[in-house]
Amino acid sequence: MQNFLEAIEGGASGEDIAAIPIPDSYRGAHVLRSEQTMWEGVASADKDPRQSLHVGEVATPELAPDEVYLGVMASSINFNTVWTSIFEPMSTFGFLDRLGKESAWGKRHALDHHVVGSDASGVVLRVGSAVRNWKPGDRVVVHCNYLDDQDPSAHDDSMLASNQRIWGFESNFGGLADLAVVKANQIMPKPEHLTWEESAVNGLCASTSYRMLVGRHAAQMRQGDSVFVWGATGGIGAYAIQLILNGGGTPVGVVSSPERAKLLEAMGCEATIDRAAEGYQFWKDEHTQDEGEWRRLGKKVRSLIGEDPSIVFEHPGRSTFGASVFIAKRGGTVVTCAATSGFMLEYDNRHLWMKLKRIVSSHFANYQEAWDMNRLIMAGKIQPVMSAAYDLPEVGEAARAVHRNEAEGKLAVRCLAPTAGLGIQDPEKREQIGEDKITLFQRHAGGEL
Repeated sequence: MQNFLEAIEGGASGEDIAAIPIPDSYRGAHVLRSEQTMWEGVASADKDPRQSLHVGEVATPELAPDEVYLGVMASSINFNTVWTSIFEPMSTFGFLDRLGKESAWGKRHALDHHVVGSDASGVVLRVGSAVRNWKPGDRVVVHCNYLDDQDPSAHDDSMLASNQRIWGFESNFGGLADLAVVKANQIMPKPEHLTWEESAVNGLCASTSYRMLVGRHAAQMRQGDSVFVWGATGGIGAYAIQLILNGGGTPVGVVSSPERAKLLEAMGCEATIDRAAEGYQFWKDEHTQDEGEWRRLGKKVRSLIGEDPSIVFEHPGRSTFGASVFIAKRGGTVVTCAATSGFMLEYDNRHLWMKLKRIVSSHFANYQEAWDMNRLIMAGKIQPVMSAAYDLPEVGEAARAVHRNEAEGKLAVRCLAPTAGLGIQDPEKREQIGEDKITLFQRHAGGEL
């Protein structure tokens, strides 16, 4: 892959890049089928991705007609990378085996190693025979909606496709590597004013937030809506705050420390709640929730914005869901995309049906939604929320930081990119948008706020 890196850094033409041979193997972060039982009997919090994520050479797969080889300059850590590394709630090799039974091309994925990563920025190296919109040399970013569009269920909203998957989590050959295999309908233009690392962190989380709040398939946020956001400086929460402000709404952001509250305020969110300082305990014990705590939270929200929230942006799951249903306004919406604290949820249904609230599910985003969010990023309306970047050999450290909730926003991982700050093609636009805005999360991580 060094030949490709030298060509990219040297400004080689697409024709020159296409002439470089694809290697038989490449460096990738992967887990092993033989180790999928290694965490048996170990508590989730004690599972260490540094022990299960291996960085080494893996075989290059054959390219399908609708795919491209991507030279990955940078990628990022998502919770699904952590889940894969700790084989929780299940081993991802089951996903790969099911994909392997679908077709001859699917069979490539059912291997004894799983190359992970659901984000990427990079350069197209080679295109399959059916690819028409992209060519070698194109600088691109990747969204992770992976599907076979021969299924009719994929053609209204592709997230409803019966075989929809998340690339790099439920498929192989993901983005935490020097080379990735990507379907042509996963590719979008790279924002020219951002670095490789800044471009790589947006795809999964930003698109997820867009669908949850803005797209027609979930909450459908309107001008002036008040939106309550759990984990407001985390991956999806930080993009949600920006979308709310950008769309004329009023965000209420929940964080877990004074430092995170300061970051949230720097983003322009005036109504902040430090959950740790308030000491909310929504469960009295393992089986009983505390409605008094729901009411205390609702009172706090009204003291900040003068009303109950129109939308509750929900992803913690079991620890917060009862409170989320309670605090949403009459006729309001709880939109959920995850359950990081537990999947078995409980809430008081009286507060749902008698006040005509609704719960809406949301999962990642279709190509159009991801494209629309990327367009906002390209225009400088939405900023990346990258707080730090690691090199590929340090991917275990980065995944461990996410697992332990030690990081703000997103953590990038440099793959082919040899040093920080490369990849900016439009420095004038970057200056116009403002370095301080683009690097807000990085400056906070460096103690500059």
